[in-house]
Amino acid sequence: MADNGILIGASDHPELLLLNRANRHGLVAGATGTGKTVTLQILAQGLSDAGVPVFAADVKGDLSGIAAVGAPNEKMLARAQSMNLTLTPSAAPTVFWDLFGEAGHPIRATVSEMGPLLISRMLELNDVQEGVLMVVFKAADEEGLLLLDLKDLQAALTYASDNAKELSARYGNISPTTIATIQRNLLVLETEGGANIFGEPALQLADIMRTDPSGKGYVNILAANKLIASPRLYATFLLWLMSELFEELPEVGDPEKPRLAFFFDEAHLLFRDAPKPLLEKVEQVVRLIRSKGVGVYFVTQNPADIPDTVLGQLGNRIQHALRAYTPADQKGLRAAAESFRTNPNFDTAEAIQGLGVGEALVSVLDEKGAPTVVQKTLIRPPASRLGPLQPAERAGVMAASPVRGIYDTAVDRESAYEVLQRKVEPEPEPEAPPTRAKPHGGPWAGDEASGQPAPKARASNRQSMGEAFAKSMLRTIGSQVGRELIRGVLGGLVGGSRPTRRRR
Repeated sequence: MADNGILIGASDHPELLLLNRANRHGLVAGATGTGKTVTLQILAQGLSDAGVPVFAADVKGDLSGIAAVGAPNEKMLARAQSMNLTLTPSAAPTVFWDLFGEAGHPIRATVSEMGPLLISRMLELNDVQEGVLMVVFKAADEEGLLLLDLKDLQAALTYASDNAKELSARYGNISPTTIATIQRNLLVLETEGGANIFGEPALQLADIMRTDPSGKGYVNILAANKLIASPRLYATFLLWLMSELFEELPEVGDPEKPRLAFFFDEAHLLFRDAPKPLLEKVEQVVRLIRSKGVGVYFVTQNPADIPDTVLGQLGNRIQHALRAYTPADQKGLRAAAESFRTNPNFDTAEAIQGLGVGEALVSVLDEKGAPTVVQKTLIRPPASRLGPLQPAERAGVMAASPVRGIYDTAVDRESAYEVLQRKVEPEPEPEAPPTRAKPHGGPWAGDEASGQPAPKARASNRQSMGEAFAKSMLRTIGSQVGRELIRGVLGGLVGGSRPTRRRR
């Protein structure tokens, strides 16, 4: 850790990621096994030492070693000595998160916060289905129905299907068949474990932007080794988190150091098959979130995995080795080489193919904000452990976590599901009136013994389930028009004011 930057490694001089340029985003690229995870670990711990909180996805589990003090071997010590670096083993303060609640604290968002656009992306809906889902959100907002978890969304879809004719008159055609397709996709998502992402307590951004008593930033690690099996869920969640940061944090311009660094591993999953409107919103967030003091770093195998409009926003670049075995690989290699500021001392494309493990081409932003000439760089060894934590060690870190007990138990408060259930449940049948006995014990009923006629059955004035439900909905719609919620910039704009989160 230098006074003004993070030591990445050494070329013919120390290569530093300047803290006051760390919010200008970055890229860590390279083929599998070339050292990307170690580079990510070095950057994350360097930022933590500088007091910058970090959020990073851990796809293989190796990044968890950042929570343990390193045990450098002879090779690591020799590399440190060649850089005139005194390697002091240390660990970074760490919080583990897991959407499934197994290898970390549960991490959740509400359906309303996620919004129809991102949920459509998660469910792989087409344009027509996405439009219907937006109508469902709109109707729920006007009804004042809270959409917190998947059962709330299912209830809202059922309501829309039952009232398709009325909603179609207001918003355009709504087909019950389309709603049924959305419900089936929701069932698939739930089967894959997607229900875990939705609910309360929802994540508060302040809890991933903490520093410890010594002033180090916490490294928040999202356990993604299981989550990566559902790539749409993985990419959509991280995209939502990035958009929440963009929306909630105030403008700070160019701070002396970032307020948060966000590492997006397997970044190609974010852009794979993404529709154009979503790509445009991602580009908008990446371009503007810099002024909120957030640095976004994409980690992927090939820079060609990232659209040019986003790639152009990434000022700090670390390129590990690439192999060019196919025409597509060769095209990606050329694109990676051409993205650097040329060094006259070597051919960049050839250099990328000839890099060994733990070596990279590095170009970062200088004090003036211009990219430096690309340099062949030996990546420094990390101060924390290389390799994953053992389960007992992870459990110990979680036991000492500053958010222990806050998110570990789900809360299921009254929301759309409960409200709609009450509206469609039939009224209880009235109890039969008690029989009144005559003085001699005869029943008060028409029988031969009493000679009295039986009273006529009184017609019920109770509405049918459908009538009660429809009339209730119409009354509510008439009285609550305009009570709308707004989604995030990536969640889909729908109306007027954000839903109030339940604060602790």
